[in-house]
Amino acid sequence: MSKKELNRLDVINRLIRRNITGAYAAQLLRLSLRHIWRIRDAVQCKGPSGLIHSNKGKQSNNRIPENEQTKIISLLHKHYADFKPTFASEKLAERHTIYRSPKTIRQIMINEGLWVPKKQKGPEDHRSWRQRKACYGEMLQFDGSYHRWFEDRGPELCLLLAIDDATGRVPYAFFDHNEGVFPVFSFWRQYISVHGKPFSIYLDKFSTYKSTKPVAEENHDIKTQFQRAMEELGIEPISANSPQAKGRVERVFHTLQDRLVKELRLAGISTIEEANRFLADVFLPVFNTRFTVDPRSKENLHHSLTREERTKLDAIFSRQEERVIMNDFTLSFKNQWYQLSERQPVLVRKRERVIVEERIDGSVHIRLRGKYLSYTIVPKRQEKRSVPWILSQQGPQQKRVYAKPAADHPWRRPFLPVREPAQMTSGSSQGSNVAHSAL
Repeated sequence: MSKKELNRLDVINRLIRRNITGAYAAQLLRLSLRHIWRIRDAVQCKGPSGLIHSNKGKQSNNRIPENEQTKIISLLHKHYADFKPTFASEKLAERHTIYRSPKTIRQIMINEGLWVPKKQKGPEDHRSWRQRKACYGEMLQFDGSYHRWFEDRGPELCLLLAIDDATGRVPYAFFDHNEGVFPVFSFWRQYISVHGKPFSIYLDKFSTYKSTKPVAEENHDIKTQFQRAMEELGIEPISANSPQAKGRVERVFHTLQDRLVKELRLAGISTIEEANRFLADVFLPVFNTRFTVDPRSKENLHHSLTREERTKLDAIFSRQEERVIMNDFTLSFKNQWYQLSERQPVLVRKRERVIVEERIDGSVHIRLRGKYLSYTIVPKRQEKRSVPWILSQQGPQQKRVYAKPAADHPWRRPFLPVREPAQMTSGSSQGSNVAHSAL
């Protein structure tokens, strides 16, 4: 069963035990009331397998034959690459006797990159009051706030905090240096271990929670480490389009930046460790007693961790990246080479792709087809010398002294010869005539 079916089973079991009403179960699962009763009857008759659709894993009976789809794609690329879907479907019927609806042709063109669907214009900016969720654990609002919580007694820190939407209760919060992947993973690992899995988490579009790259908007399979971890746990992350949408957590930060700063000052706290103990033991119990409201329903929608999830919790809350095994059964991760051992729990082939897990405690684990591989760390290679070997053998290089040419050096003489003026005398001209006559 998928995570979605497991979560649906949990809600249906609560409905069977009459902990929640059918209308509220339909609201949680976003299904119609009649479908909720059908699912309930199927679970009561067949057990958990009643949630699995009978056509799951089978091909649709109304699918386009493979040869016809190949022919349509070829014709679209060859003749109708710049056509709109409706016009292309008309031409396929008129010229090639292929009768398919414009919606079918439109989807094929989208898959082939020949048609980009237009973005629907949304309504004008309008905000309205939203009622609190009914159950504790149905939705948590989560965010981080950078502030000088210790004033001038320490550096700027980030307070990570989750507040329950139904009750306004702050079940957990702690200080860290930033709002990166590992601080957020540490937060939710601790929270889920104590309270269980919430139904959904409402947060902003910070890069830790949602990829801000343009390619991620085109390809929804690109997920951040946080989205991947929430998907493995079956928790729904909801991205807010504005700070006002998650106003409950924004307002509590506004309150804490006034109250908590003064409480830390009165307690003389100026370190992260002392501040986190003060939050858990002193401040949050008093704060929740004063500001928590009663929910509309007494039901707690936190899901308990399964045995498999508890064993995989360290792996789920880890930074995971894909690497390729080289021909010598080594792989590189963060400028460090790892040598895979000869004996492994699973067959390892060259050029295979493995998952490298960097966990919260700093350890590195390599996973292939659900099995963890044993490895040794390859020592770093010696750096090459910056000076060539021949020059290094000649000892320290002395500074070369260039000789300065003298003032009468040939290099300083002009390149063009200077002509001397001829002396026109009678003797010389007579001798010249004699010479010519002799010739």
